[in-house]
Amino acid sequence: MDNQPSQLWSKRGLYLFLAALILFLHLLPLDTKPDRWPFPDLLIALTFAWVLRRPEFVPTLLVAVVMLMADLLLQRPPGLLAALVVMGAAYLRSAAPGMRDMGFAGEWSTVAVVITAVFMLDRVILAILSVQQAALGPVVVQVVLTIAVYPVIVLLSQNAFGVRRVSAANSGILGARG
Repeated sequence: MDNQPSQLWSKRGLYLFLAALILFLHLLPLDTKPDRWPFPDLLIALTFAWVLRRPEFVPTLLVAVVMLMADLLLQRPPGLLAALVVMGAAYLRSAAPGMRDMGFAGEWSTVAVVITAVFMLDRVILAILSVQQAALGPVVVQVVLTIAVYPVIVLLSQNAFGVRRVSAANSGILGARG
């Protein structure tokens, strides 16, 4: 129990470090030619995986700051995708206790619906505001790749970073956080 506050802050720092690493690798010019395939949005997959496993490790304000920085660094309309991801994370945060009994297939399908909704709402809002967007084909590929990479992110989060779901027995210890 004495280790819990330090673990909480170290995992929040780890999330921030992983987000910065993902953004750094995304901005790194590895090839001068345009990409043939769009890169999956690892930051959204990581955020949703951690929100479903341990929501106290990724508070809403931290998600908002990280996603806003991603919007600014990746030259997207500032705040739009950040707000949509925060709303998606809030939905998953509220649905997380009920998903403990669903198994991974149910979790994956729920996350797939949320990821799809986030990207669709982003496109619809940008279309309403007459903002120039990428073609629909690459965006659909990015959504599919983000959904496909989600199990890998979950596996890495659990095995490499120790971000596991709170068991039903331990949820009483954490109180409202679990």
